[in-house]
Amino acid sequence: MRLIFLGPPGVGKGTQAKLFQERHGVAHISTGDILREAIEQGTALGRQARSYMDRGDLVPDDVMVGIVAERLRQPDAQRGFILDGFPRTLPQAESLECVLQEMGRPVEAVIYFELDEETAVRRSAGRLICRRCGAIYNVDHRPPRVAGACDICGGEVFQREDDRPEVVRRRHQVYRDQTAPLEAFYRARGALHRVDGKQGLEALYRAILALAKPQVGAPKASSANPGAAG
Repeated sequence: MRLIFLGPPGVGKGTQAKLFQERHGVAHISTGDILREAIEQGTALGRQARSYMDRGDLVPDDVMVGIVAERLRQPDAQRGFILDGFPRTLPQAESLECVLQEMGRPVEAVIYFELDEETAVRRSAGRLICRRCGAIYNVDHRPPRVAGACDICGGEVFQREDDRPEVVRRRHQVYRDQTAPLEAFYRARGALHRVDGKQGLEALYRAILALAKPQVGAPKASSANPGAAG
């Protein structure tokens, strides 16, 4: 299973990627998570990326391509992977295509999540994430049992800076300007498939699974916290 999840912020990409990771053992590769970790650790990349992410802008292509290529070579990605939030520009998509061709591991499907901006902004504004294990919650329909604490590991639950409504709207504009052209790029390759992001968690999971590689194994028993849309 080698998939790309495509769509603007708040449409459910991260939530579904975590679900597939838990049930099928594929690597969930979120460039947002990688960058946030670098920011928290205060690395050179983190300091460079922070100014872009805080404004809702994109990190430069050359930085992201190198990070993703390195991540794809790690052992857990050999079983399969879901790229969540990458590529975001045509140059990134073209570079990724070259990297995967060199690895002999081309993408099998690109899943585009369709959801209107207002719903996506509302979802993002209510999203909470565990700082320790990454579990996802939502203040409206799936809050943690104890306010501020993760149900799974007890870690701190918080709202990301880039989930604030004004930043999410800016990120949507950036998506329309820079990432939307990827739809045509992957459609021309016969890889693009659309799913309705308004579906419930399990219905959306089944819709994506139907578009994934037919040989994919049956889901494993799940103990994950699928949480809110990402």
